[in-house]
Amino acid sequence: MADLTTSYMGLKLRSPLVAGSSGLTNSLKNIEELEQKGIGAIVLKSLFEEQIRHEAHSLIHQQEFSGYPEAYDYVKNYTEINAVDKYLNLIREAKNKVSVPIIASINCVSMGSWTNFASQLQDAGADALELNIFILPSDPFRSGEENEKLYFEIVKDVLNKVNIPVAVKLSWYFSGLAKTLTQLSWTGIKGMVLFNRFYSPDIDLEDLEVAPAFVFSDPAELHMPLRWIAMLSDKLHCDIAGSTGVYNGEGALKMLLAGAKAVQIASALYKYGINRVESLNQEINDWLDQKGFKSVNDIIGKLSYHKAENPAAYERMQFMRYYSGIE
Repeated sequence: MADLTTSYMGLKLRSPLVAGSSGLTNSLKNIEELEQKGIGAIVLKSLFEEQIRHEAHSLIHQQEFSGYPEAYDYVKNYTEINAVDKYLNLIREAKNKVSVPIIASINCVSMGSWTNFASQLQDAGADALELNIFILPSDPFRSGEENEKLYFEIVKDVLNKVNIPVAVKLSWYFSGLAKTLTQLSWTGIKGMVLFNRFYSPDIDLEDLEVAPAFVFSDPAELHMPLRWIAMLSDKLHCDIAGSTGVYNGEGALKMLLAGAKAVQIASALYKYGINRVESLNQEINDWLDQKGFKSVNDIIGKLSYHKAENPAAYERMQFMRYYSGIE
């Protein structure tokens, strides 16, 4: 049997598989089952910045939702059902019941007093904190520099409040993705999750309304994080966790070979159940045995772009090689 243990953000993982933040990680029952099936670490379902602000101030200023009263009502009702105290209790209970690392998660879009709450997550026993910074660059009057500055401000503020490892989960919506991610890795964060996913709209032609296109990832989406992990894994000053599109051992292995230290899975657990963790671990182990590798650490970054002085030129060459002859 190959050794599947590895490390991510300084946390020892018995498997590179990490249960990504989702509704499945919001109950002690599922957390215990995930551990039993062999998961390496668990990211709890995200708290929303709006929840924290609501509980901190006992109200949400309706002017924040000017023109969208339904948004105010939704956040208010959601917060009442998903109380912040329940989240802290879940961390405490999970730490008492399981031995795998428990990573708290906050989904945020702005700076503010909500960052003070990070220390409470640490005090509750969270082994690490994942910041899912969810800024879609859709404001035509806001520059890319302004958006990027906000990422650094949020990270700096949270790092000043906690001592546990902090990871940032973000998207590829940057004009200079490689430079921005590299600079973020210098801030003191211990991990970077590539990538998060935004709400995807569709249009319902029958009812003439906007509807969600899809919630779960698709295996074809694997290639976006794969490219950037391979390009950046040896340049970032923090560990990388691959996310999006991993449904089987093959997908996980590709993320690891590209340079990811850990691989987050969520959609696969929804579609195939928590038992999927066992089969993915077995597939990873079988492949390592077949290829003669003794451990997961032997393959991490083995196929990254670290030997390519100019990854962009390499990508261009591959594009020309494979597409120039297609008619």
